[in-house]
Amino acid sequence: MANARALDKRRKSIKNIRKITRTMELIATARYKKAMDRASAATAYTDQITKIVRRLAAAGLEVSHPLLEPRDEIKNARVLVLSSNRGLCGGYNASILRTAMPLIRKLREDVPNVAVDASGKRGVNGLKFRGMATDQQFYQFEDQPPYDDVETIANGYLNDYITGKLDRLDVVYTKFNSTSSQVATVEQLLPLGSLSDDEESTGDESVAEYEFLPSAESILEEVVPTSFKVKLFKCFLDSAVSEQVARMVAMKGATENAGEMIKQLSMTYNRARQSQITGEIMEIIGGVEALEN
Repeated sequence: MANARALDKRRKSIKNIRKITRTMELIATARYKKAMDRASAATAYTDQITKIVRRLAAAGLEVSHPLLEPRDEIKNARVLVLSSNRGLCGGYNASILRTAMPLIRKLREDVPNVAVDASGKRGVNGLKFRGMATDQQFYQFEDQPPYDDVETIANGYLNDYITGKLDRLDVVYTKFNSTSSQVATVEQLLPLGSLSDDEESTGDESVAEYEFLPSAESILEEVVPTSFKVKLFKCFLDSAVSEQVARMVAMKGATENAGEMIKQLSMTYNRARQSQITGEIMEIIGGVEALEN
């Protein structure tokens, strides 16, 4: 039988761990709600930009922009991997790396130059452990990614694509579908392709003629780069929401497991304590009988 004092000490230690995991669960829940609000707002903004492009197409304007045109030959590709800076979020980072590695290997078989960028310490260290060097590392993104920082990264990719230094950009991130479904996804953001096909028309938009001022072309010059920036920002937001959900679930599971361990230790402790008390009583009885004799 285990020592009762050692069992009690271990039980107290697990109780302290349970308090920590419970606190982390509550923090992740609060951060998830804030991140979810921002992601929902970004989704609405993306939908509105898509509607604008659909209206441009419905007006008879030929949608033409350098960012929409695929390259005849892909010589330079880049992969951006979005992970977290901190752990304790279950298999969140592992699923990202499992999705990114086959993509990078396949691209390097077909494309002469493939560079890898990573956001988050876990992603950078995970790629390094797997022998994959990263060209750019971003550590500033947490549960609320600033749009200005994402825009700076997006502008760099846009300039490289327009000047011919980049022919393809893929982003590996965790797409948020619901609190019970987050999927590691690969999305090709450059070239953008036909923006008017990003979302199927809902049928509630009436066919009408629009007058664009100063011109449809000038509007398109603003809408297409903005659409890319918003899409990239949406990837960061989805990653942030998914990370908090994963951490919330992981910490909830850890809290429940700690509770089960405490119950088991309490039962073992009670049996050990009972056995110890019984032994002490028997020793007293034995001592009394020895004195009587």
